[in-house]
Amino acid sequence: MKTIAVSLALALALAAPAMAQPTTPAPAEPSRMDRAEAAGYKAQFVCSGLWNGNKTLADIEADELTGIYAHIAPIVPTLKAEIDEAAHQVSVTFADDMPPRIARHNPVTGCTSMPIGWTNDGRRLPAETLERAQPGSADSLAWPKGDADASDPRIMMITPFDQLVESAFDAKAFGGKTSGVVIVHKGRIVQERYKPGHDMHTAQRTWSVAKSMAGTYVGFVRQKGFAIPDTPVREWTVDGDPRKAITVDHLLRMGSGLVSDTAGNRTDAVYMAAGDVRQWTTLWPMLHQPGSSFRYANNDILLATLAARDAAPDLHPHQMFDALGMTRTWAETDWQGNYILSSQVWTTARDMARMGLLYLNDGLWDGKRVLPEGWRDYVTRPSGPQPAGNPFGYGASFWLMNKSEGVPSDAFAALGNRGQHLVIIPSRDLVIVRRGYDTGADPFDIAKFTAEVLKQIR
Repeated sequence: MKTIAVSLALALALAAPAMAQPTTPAPAEPSRMDRAEAAGYKAQFVCSGLWNGNKTLADIEADELTGIYAHIAPIVPTLKAEIDEAAHQVSVTFADDMPPRIARHNPVTGCTSMPIGWTNDGRRLPAETLERAQPGSADSLAWPKGDADASDPRIMMITPFDQLVESAFDAKAFGGKTSGVVIVHKGRIVQERYKPGHDMHTAQRTWSVAKSMAGTYVGFVRQKGFAIPDTPVREWTVDGDPRKAITVDHLLRMGSGLVSDTAGNRTDAVYMAAGDVRQWTTLWPMLHQPGSSFRYANNDILLATLAARDAAPDLHPHQMFDALGMTRTWAETDWQGNYILSSQVWTTARDMARMGLLYLNDGLWDGKRVLPEGWRDYVTRPSGPQPAGNPFGYGASFWLMNKSEGVPSDAFAALGNRGQHLVIIPSRDLVIVRRGYDTGADPFDIAKFTAEVLKQIR
């Protein structure tokens, strides 16, 4: 039987050229919704890149519009962005019989993606009624309030440390596609470098570093005297809703127990289709008991931010940013004014370093308390469920690097997609910021880089 089977296989192989060959199915045409999301994504990123990021259109197309979600990646380059400089508005058409996707910019919260079919009737959006300091208004002040006199003059060029930071821009050394590195030791910038076309005033999207900013914002609200994070979400306080047991603390620890449609819960409807944050986050059902299961999800952080805003309607993230000199940081909103603090924040490397300094000082800034005393201990306490199979633990909106080789146990970090990293190490008085445009196939090894930086710090 074995001889017959081999002979049959050989005969079939020899006959193969004359037989019909299987063909690869033609790729499916993108759906109308895929095109709408691609147009919304392009409008949003071009708008934010131009007026938040201070970037050229060529850099936006090369950096922000590549390495993106697979279902829109082939569509985005085929769509044209119409830029209205006077109105600070970007329009991208996705269908001949529909109005374009529109993103419009304001100087307080950055760019807002408008719903499909929205037309301008002259009314101001909620975010457009707010006021804040002008970007760069504190530039002339001494670091860290501003950008003057920021570097430590004792650091010499062409040292091993200098060469290490240079190697961060070499994908062979640590992986990724680095756009910026800022290292702050004992309050001073000891290393700072950017890729061509970027500088200390270039803002990038933070992606999930924004989640740690959301946790910081909750602390900011708590410091102002509001009872949070031990409070539930407003919509879930009705009798009979089991979700009223979910507190903001559960949400910050990714322990809500809510259903997530995908790992990470990308919330495409909010990010790319101008969905209302409150509408898309408060309807999810509960799958696990609160505090019993870790599920990294955008919705948990969006809900925590909603709860903070409901507790203190007059307190906004930009007020916290401005108090720290982070005047080139924009927390963007949906068209109803709800903050998308799961990832839609644009900021500079220096502004991220300022947030790191706030935590080194346990919530004090220029002698004033911005966060409650002990808030650093709170966000780094792994009292909730922990991620399985992850090299990092999790606190309350911050990742914990206590298991990383060569890194002190008190190290914690804000980590975001495409290689956005903020590492804070109180015991070494050290903040490390690394920005990038990484892809999932080639991530930057932030634990390895942190360990190497620590070897250079005395």
